[in-house]
Amino acid sequence: MEGNRLGDLEPGTRQRAQLRSRVADISWTALCVVLALWAVWSAVGVARGATAWAYCAVAWVLLATALALRAAAVRRRNSV
Repeated sequence: MEGNRLGDLEPGTRQRAQLRSRVADISWTALCVVLALWAVWSAVGVARGATAWAYCAVAWVLLATALALRAAAVRRRNSV
């Protein structure tokens, strides 16, 4: 009977159904962390006198956009 058991990620298991949302969570988290580090790093550079205002602005806009999309995705997933 041990040979007939489904593996953790076989179609039809709960783990398989949750896999897509878990991978999406990990991807969104990684993206937000990278964007946050870039935004803070560029803001520190601007505060120290660097002339990279455009990079700083782009980093903060991308971070805000990613966080807004992430929040919308979580709300949409929880409403289903």
